[in-house]
Amino acid sequence: MDPELINKVTWKIPNALALIGSASGEEWNGMTASWVTQVSMEPVLIGVGVDNTAVTHRLISEGGSFTVNLWPSDDTRVFVKFSKPATREDATLNGRPVRPGVTGAPIFEESLAWMDCSVRHSIDLGTHTFFVGELVDAGVNDDERQAASMSDTRMKYGGVRRGGH
Repeated sequence: MDPELINKVTWKIPNALALIGSASGEEWNGMTASWVTQVSMEPVLIGVGVDNTAVTHRLISEGGSFTVNLWPSDDTRVFVKFSKPATREDATLNGRPVRPGVTGAPIFEESLAWMDCSVRHSIDLGTHTFFVGELVDAGVNDDERQAASMSDTRMKYGGVRRGGH
């Protein structure tokens, strides 16, 4: 199949945008992700697809947890800052305030809502691993604004590899 066609089609899949928090020991990271979904109601399980070469992949594998931080659709510039490994200074990642969740993974204080998950399954699916985490804690910081999705940005992710990923 034509790679350009594959990209055009897969980029039409509606995807939420979120910051994935991860930690192993004192090392923390935040990563922009668009492959996020709920996969079970009992127990509540959240799945995230993470590139096998990403720092976040290593930290989730070592630390056994992750957070999903939903961001407002009117503040999507944050996602560009977290498309590369984050810089941790005191209680911030890339200058954004964070705190440890129940699992130890960072929760972004400015998120609309967040989910703290303990990994129950990891499935190697080629270029990415699908981590499935059980929801152990959650919160809502802003009930009014809409959460961001890929369509709120000019970002594209999915399909087949192209320059830049």
